[in-house]
Amino acid sequence: MRFFNYIASQWMPSASDRWFPNVNPADTRDIIGEFPRSSAEDVARAVEAARDAFRTWSRTPAPRRGEIIRRAGDIFTRRKDELAAVMTREMGKPLFETKGDIQEAIDTAYYSATETRRLFGYNTPSELPNKLNLSFRMPIGVCGIITAWNFPIAVPSWKIFPALAAGNTVVWKPSDDAPHSAVVFAEILEEAGVPPGVFNVVHGDAEAGAALVEHPDVRVVAFTGSTATGTRIAERCGALNKKVSLEMGGKNAVIIMDDADLDLALDGVLWGAFGTTGQRCTATSRLILHAPIHDRFLDMLSERARSLRIGSGLEADTQMGPVINQRQCDKILGYIRIGQEEGARLIIGGNRLTSGNFAHGYFIEPTIFAGVQPHMRIWREEIFGPVLSVARADSFEHAIALANDSEYGLSSAIYTRSVEYAFAAMRDIEAGITYVNAPTIGAEAHMPFGGIKNTGNGHREGGWTVFDIFTEWKTVYVDFSGRLQRAQIDTAAE
Repeated sequence: MRFFNYIASQWMPSASDRWFPNVNPADTRDIIGEFPRSSAEDVARAVEAARDAFRTWSRTPAPRRGEIIRRAGDIFTRRKDELAAVMTREMGKPLFETKGDIQEAIDTAYYSATETRRLFGYNTPSELPNKLNLSFRMPIGVCGIITAWNFPIAVPSWKIFPALAAGNTVVWKPSDDAPHSAVVFAEILEEAGVPPGVFNVVHGDAEAGAALVEHPDVRVVAFTGSTATGTRIAERCGALNKKVSLEMGGKNAVIIMDDADLDLALDGVLWGAFGTTGQRCTATSRLILHAPIHDRFLDMLSERARSLRIGSGLEADTQMGPVINQRQCDKILGYIRIGQEEGARLIIGGNRLTSGNFAHGYFIEPTIFAGVQPHMRIWREEIFGPVLSVARADSFEHAIALANDSEYGLSSAIYTRSVEYAFAAMRDIEAGITYVNAPTIGAEAHMPFGGIKNTGNGHREGGWTVFDIFTEWKTVYVDFSGRLQRAQIDTAAE
């Protein structure tokens, strides 16, 4: 079956007549369909449609835009089970996770719809008599959205719904590893009543993504993906003087102190490290254990990790699915070899599963290394798979230093019963997000999301802060004095 680009409310093939397959990572014999490998010509067609639609959409009263977005949330709710199966089939994570992915989009839709009545500006007193000083949030224009495959509905919704709520139009290039979800996303927005050209989907690989970044009518680029790709996008947007928002890599640490509830911490580490098969930017990839509980907790963790049920995400009892593709499978196995060569101690896992039901999928065992040192690559580099590196900390201060010894700064967590440790960690851990007595994953739609260092470029998605990405400030002065008033000059001291 062939699927198409969605441009100006029309489904159309690529002008290049090139196609790529979408494959089930749990069973590569299952070909979901073929999707357009789009060219710059296709991107230009979509951008033109978005540019032409911008004038009318941006002048539509914001609460009316919100009504359409709210309807989209209702339709996502109605189609939740259907879409969860689509997502699991094409990217692998279990159904309970893909349902959560969709719920996040539903929450974001309703939140964004509400914010269309709260796009507040600031009014301040003028320094001159009979003069008003006003400011307004204004839409920017055409937004280029480029997203990854691991959250094919939730992460795009963080960008698309606020962009539309603010009065922008959108051209979205979804990941070529999860394109079917984007087709359903487009169907839902069309049913909700988004006008032609306001929302467009162009499938493809890096060629289409680069064309979207380069197009002169794209005024802002919002990207989620690797740090390497995001850095290149930032360089081009800098040269082209475009606004850009980047959500990139992570190497997130959990600290467990000796006073922690270890059973609670165990549940959190398992979920943080092996949920979505470790394929989250917020995944727990580093574990820092306070020396007094190090050996005990490591034994508890190893026992539970060995019992995780691995399989197709479409099976009801699956707890961990496959990794996304052969390239990622090879990368993860390569890092496992590196960890062993560097002298880390392999506690469990380390292998690809290839027999029986695993024969045609990309399945890797949950893998835990102990004795990991900060100079090791498995401690420093993002693996994006079910691999957890464990280090021992001699003190709270040592644990904080280990957590901060990273070029990334997205998410973090500490398990402790100590108020002193908890508040010091909130202050001292270098990350955009810190959880206390919870894992590194679990962001909520109404709160800012993003990181520091090589994780991002300072913007925050989620919550009210996302509108800083998708709006520009306009300042307006209204002088009703009936005479020339010269700011700074007529107010200067005699």
